Amino acid sequence: MNKLSYALDTNISAWTTYLRQIDRVVPYLGDLARWADTLRHPKRALIVDIPVHMDDGKIHHFEGYRVQHNLSRGPGKGGIRYHPNVDLNEVMALSAWMTIKCAAMNLPFGGAKGGIRVDPFLLSEGELERLTRRYTSEISIIIGPQKDIPAPDVGTNSKIMAWIMDTYSMKQGATVTSIVTGKPIHLGGSLGREKATGRGVFITGREVAKRAGVKIQGSRLAVQGFGNVGNEATRLFVEAGASVIAIQDHSSTLFNERGIDVVALNDWQDKHRKIIGFKGAKQIDRDEFWDIHMDILIPAALEGQITLERAKKLNCKLILEGANGPTYPEADDILCQRDITVVPDVICNAGGVTVSYFEWVQDMASFFWSEDEINLRMDKIMIEAMLHIWNKAQENNCSLRTAAYIVACERILMARKDRGIYPG
Repeated sequence: MNKLSYALDTNISAWTTYLRQIDRVVPYLGDLARWADTLRHPKRALIVDIPVHMDDGKIHHFEGYRVQHNLSRGPGKGGIRYHPNVDLNEVMALSAWMTIKCAAMNLPFGGAKGGIRVDPFLLSEGELERLTRRYTSEISIIIGPQKDIPAPDVGTNSKIMAWIMDTYSMKQGATVTSIVTGKPIHLGGSLGREKATGRGVFITGREVAKRAGVKIQGSRLAVQGFGNVGNEATRLFVEAGASVIAIQDHSSTLFNERGIDVVALNDWQDKHRKIIGFKGAKQIDRDEFWDIHMDILIPAALEGQITLERAKKLNCKLILEGANGPTYPEADDILCQRDITVVPDVICNAGGVTVSYFEWVQDMASFFWSEDEINLRMDKIMIEAMLHIWNKAQENNCSLRTAAYIVACERILMARKDRGIYPG
């Protein structure tokens, strides 16, 4: 788990950002625009109270959520977030972005998301387990291998997924490994899952860089968020010849004009769980991160990071959205005007859900693949999806985000149209 605490622009909600993105794509949908309101309304939202026996003998109540945004193309798929800022608005938006992401990747899933408003780092392991098991019990009425399959997100990890699987299995009277993805390998997890999202950021970034005229060899890279996503993406870009000049996490912002030794930084983070104090770079002010001259920016933390003001001053050529919803629509417009290419979250960070799909398939079949097979299958799917979206953007003379939404919304709304409304 990685504790992430970044300054958010709270004037615009995540759900509002999503709705604005939908509004922008409607003019491209032709006759399917008649069904567009389907995308503006979550199918189902569950709010649950979670009483937990704390270690000091007190009973504390936490609020939890599970939202299923759209199930037209298959069961819901989406992570569970443990964070102090979790609320219904955020979970609704995250579930909607999962709907778009799965459709853009052409995976047979709809979008879902869950969360609990809690700082997991303030709980003991026993308290965290009791919280997770009670939450699982409360949402078990709407989740299932063919209904809604949770996964890890900010503040959760494979151990928490194991507790969810065990709790759900106890209620079913049989082991159900396919109820969650992102599990430990020995409990039905998939090889390659932990690194998949960061790998996907690199794969999509590499493909777009070729077409946008950005050379990775010798490029200057800045990364916000140094958890699983930022860490793996950074490693792969360094292997491809990029130089990482700035890294920001919840604790600090590091800068080294000559490049940061990410292997040494990784070792430091493993010991200290944060990057502050690392001697191989100087610490700069958090806001200075957005003023640095860079070629490639990877925002891999939380939503709401690239504001209108930051978009006006960013000095980069390519933005790879490792996080969900890091860029506001108004900021998108400025970036487009400034010829800064953005690879949107719904395709850029879709490596995680792609390998989650592989894990679900493997669990359902009780037949498992090697990590090389996982990576080859994932790379193929992501490259094909990225090329389809790139061509759609060229065809419509629009941004990659708009193109991704065109592709995804057409698939979702065609499914909705052909399934019809019951009862009629």
